[in-house]
Amino acid sequence: MNSVTGDDSEEAGLPGGNVGGATRVGRTVCRPTGPWTPAVHELLAHLDTEGLRGVPVVLGIDNQGRETLSYVEGRGVPVDQEIVLDTVLEEAVVWLRDYHGIVEGFRPEGPRIWRDAEATLGSDEIICHNDPGAYNWIIQGGHFVAMIDWDVAGPGKPIDDLAILAWSAIPLYREIPLDDLVRRLDILVDAYGEWGPMTILHAVAGRMAMASDRIAAGQERGDQGMLNLGKAGEPQRTKDRVEAFKARLPEIEAAL
Repeated sequence: MNSVTGDDSEEAGLPGGNVGGATRVGRTVCRPTGPWTPAVHELLAHLDTEGLRGVPVVLGIDNQGRETLSYVEGRGVPVDQEIVLDTVLEEAVVWLRDYHGIVEGFRPEGPRIWRDAEATLGSDEIICHNDPGAYNWIIQGGHFVAMIDWDVAGPGKPIDDLAILAWSAIPLYREIPLDDLVRRLDILVDAYGEWGPMTILHAVAGRMAMASDRIAAGQERGDQGMLNLGKAGEPQRTKDRVEAFKARLPEIEAAL
């Protein structure tokens, strides 16, 4: 990996996110690294080579040992205050479908160290983003333009990613008018084009329970990013939201 000395621009913390540590320096973003960084950079290099749009480019490691990525113009999504437009939701799902199609060709041999654990890619798995929630989207001019925060990428199944996206972007983690939920779930299903709404709904609770378990395990390991999530009440907040979602699920299914 190339060394990047950086420029003389003043550093500025980036808004949003609970993991913490990302700062903007001119036209770049600097983020803390970890044992998972080489595997993530290998993935991002593949996506860059394949020409996938909407992915930060790895520029190297700066003189403070941080990864340096290209800065993507636009704004983040404060999910607790904003529900993205139907059109933005559709664009993000199409992007995820395109990503999954491209990453099928990324089959690293042998184990890699990912943030959750060292693992070898299974024959029925791809390298998922593993956190493609709306809080990791960049929007510009009313359109989805990028997916950021790739540090928890690792082996999984495509529906895992789609379930996380549905959880935060429909959204399913909190109660919204039932008609809106059904309409937006249909948009997601049609845009991805592989699973029906019932399949997605039944995948969500299990995937978000997995997310909670991974946060808890990271906190036990002393992963600073996962410890930072504790300040936002994780993983208990997500556990509580999953239970509330499961209580609403019969009503949602009846409306489909």
